[in-house]
Amino acid sequence: MKIITISDTHSQHLGLKLPEGDMIIHAGDVSGSGSAVAVKSFLNWFSNLDYKYKIFISGNHDWFFEKNKESEIEKYIPENVIYLNDSGIIIENINIWGSPVQPWFLNWAFNRMGKEIIHHWNKIPENTDILITHGPPYNILDKTTQGTLTGCPYLLEKINETKPKYHIFGHIHEAYGIIEKNNTTFINASVLDVQYRRVNDPIIFEMS
Repeated sequence: MKIITISDTHSQHLGLKLPEGDMIIHAGDVSGSGSAVAVKSFLNWFSNLDYKYKIFISGNHDWFFEKNKESEIEKYIPENVIYLNDSGIIIENINIWGSPVQPWFLNWAFNRMGKEIIHHWNKIPENTDILITHGPPYNILDKTTQGTLTGCPYLLEKINETKPKYHIFGHIHEAYGIIEKNNTTFINASVLDVQYRRVNDPIIFEMS
């Protein structure tokens, strides 16, 4: 299966050049301000992409998903789109789990700290093949232009326990890239740079 990964489109999805594939995964920040109008625009675009499977999570800019009840959110999600929020799905024997939370970051959406964020990470199943979170783990594709490591150490601990084959995230635009550690491939799929220019390509991998 050919999997396309993107993140942090921030309402700049129109005109994004995407390669062919079987599945697309968006790791959050689909919008700039998290308004219902912005989210609806993204979902209309996303649902019409030519992929068999379309999966996304929300991010710290996506206030719509933080502020509204699940029943209200479900009204917006097209039938051919999969939205993960501390939840998972099995697709062709691949176990996929997604969560929008990240450590406290400028008082945005889905900020969690301490025991609260550990509670979210404890939900990640042991048999996860692909993990999608908005924020990175500590010291892995998480360094800002100021040199600050913004990733979550508790998330790194959980990844070291569960050992997913792939971990897809974004959040820190300037840390875009791919790296392999301890048999997990980490992908920061941010398509925008730190100045919110659409300069980074989607990252592609294949999984049987």
